[in-house]
Amino acid sequence: MSRAWPWLTMAAWLLAGTAAAQEIAIYRCTDAQGALTVQNQPCAKGMQQQKKLMQVPQSQPLPVMKAPTPPVVPALVAMPDDSPAAPAPAKAAEKIEKPAPPPLYACRRRDQTQYLAETLTDTEYCLPMQVVGLDGNPATGAGQACEVIRDNCEPVPDVDLCDAWRRQLGEAEDHFRFATAEHADERQREYARIRDLVAGSRCGDGAGPTQKP
Repeated sequence: MSRAWPWLTMAAWLLAGTAAAQEIAIYRCTDAQGALTVQNQPCAKGMQQQKKLMQVPQSQPLPVMKAPTPPVVPALVAMPDDSPAAPAPAKAAEKIEKPAPPPLYACRRRDQTQYLAETLTDTEYCLPMQVVGLDGNPATGAGQACEVIRDNCEPVPDVDLCDAWRRQLGEAEDHFRFATAEHADERQREYARIRDLVAGSRCGDGAGPTQKP
């Protein structure tokens, strides 16, 4: 049973060599049956006790581990942009409201034929009359005479005005295309005038101011 002491002594020497040591008491207790107990408290009554002082290393505090310092990231500095600024998006072209076409008059002659006139002065004409002599004989008549005729005319309603001007344009084109050589230039100029008038008005897009029911 005495072999335990050298082992304990060797363990204490090893521990003492690794760190600072402190002295503690070790008790070797043997009861009446011869059972051996080694403890750090005095033996109970009735037991054979042997006390031995031993050097054991003091507990060392664990080193404080510092958290690693995060690396310093340099702040990003905005560099001036030398590239040319992108052009601002172009605004949608505003729709230009075209003017209304000039007025037209729907006229009716005495013979009930109908036509369109741009002015009321175009609806007046002089109808030739037969001249007779004092005796009532047409053969002895002298001079000329006529009767001023004013056809019955009414303004074309605004809702029908574009259709009326397109009809005028179609008739002017027909007169130009089928004109004789002596009248071709005059009819061409008239056709070009009406064409430009329609194109420059709100009738040039193919639609009138309102839709007819």
